[in-house]
Amino acid sequence: MKTMTLDVKGMSCGHCKSSVEGALKGLEGVTNAEVNLDTGKVDVTYDDAKVKVADMREAVEDQGYDVVA
Repeated sequence: MKTMTLDVKGMSCGHCKSSVEGALKGLEGVTNAEVNLDTGKVDVTYDDAKVKVADMREAVEDQGYDVVA
């Protein structure tokens, strides 16, 4: 398992947190996603054999947020 932090712009409320966490946790290979609204960071624990960073970025962007890193 690997852990990485995504820098996500546009999150400001509980709904944002739920949307992003739900989108990431819905991907096969993602075991945990935790949003910190204060910093705009999302810590993601995942199996890189099952999911790619590009997939995670796309899942977040599909919810209407911008992934910076």
